[in-house]
Amino acid sequence: MTTFWSLYVTVLTLGTIFALTWLLLATRKGQRSEQTDETVGHSYDGIEEYDNPMPKWWFMLFVGTVIFALGYLVLYPGLGNWKGLLPGYQHLDTQKETPFANGQTGWTGVHEWEKEMAKADAKFGPIFAKFAAMPIEEVAKDPQALKMGGRLFASNCSVCHGSDAKGAYGFPNLTDADWRWGGSPEEIKTTIMGGRHAVMPGWSEVIGEQGVSDVAAYVLTQLDGRKLPESAKADPAKGKELFATNCAVCHGPDGKGNPLMGAPNLTHPGAFIYGSSFAQLQQTIRYGRQGQMPAQADLQGNDKVHLLAAYVYSLSHGEDAKAVE
Repeated sequence: MTTFWSLYVTVLTLGTIFALTWLLLATRKGQRSEQTDETVGHSYDGIEEYDNPMPKWWFMLFVGTVIFALGYLVLYPGLGNWKGLLPGYQHLDTQKETPFANGQTGWTGVHEWEKEMAKADAKFGPIFAKFAAMPIEEVAKDPQALKMGGRLFASNCSVCHGSDAKGAYGFPNLTDADWRWGGSPEEIKTTIMGGRHAVMPGWSEVIGEQGVSDVAAYVLTQLDGRKLPESAKADPAKGKELFATNCAVCHGPDGKGNPLMGAPNLTHPGAFIYGSSFAQLQQTIRYGRQGQMPAQADLQGNDKVHLLAAYVYSLSHGEDAKAVE
């Protein structure tokens, strides 16, 4: 902020406070001090107002507000370029004199957040580092690590995958054995760190509407083992030919998917996160899917992602998951 605008904001802010203070005192000075039965001379809907002074508590509350405002402006930024006198906001770490991320001093909401994060890192950083040095399979067996990973999951992942991690429309179930990009500990961590972006194109312009129906019929009946609706006008045999020509390059000739491409196994129910009915399969084939999982590397860092990966890995490799399989 330039000097001109800093002075402008300062004068406008303090001028407003002092003007309101003068108005408050001048108004009170002109009031009578005693109680009376006289009215101010006007009425509205039969309601009249006595010409009495304002209550003392109301006046003192107003004075207290002015004092609080002035005290706030002394301690916190609010007067142009003034940084405030609040101690502890010259550096993020006063012992090492580490500057804040923006290189500025003084209190701000961002600086407050940075200090809280620094305290948390100092307290919990060694714990995160300890687990980060362990293999994910071992971390997934540690009760403390799983609690920490569960909290990270609840805060960052549950909004999409659900609090029980069983997914929702467009979001995969993390408790089963179906993994689009691979379910090994390293592959799970890679997915969380870098994110994923679905790249299935729409096929309606390539194979036509009838081709869309035929491929959907093939996936439904031959790969997923279900019956075609009686009203469906589709030929699974022709769909098989179209699948081999256009879809097998990603999903494989047998439809069992390819983790390198992020192509799901179409012989498992868990593959159909956008619905598995004949109409929903047509919709997916017709328009494609472009779902995206955001990368967590910059948001969480390696150590926290390591815990998250261990927690997610445990969901499909714990005792309950083994019992289901």
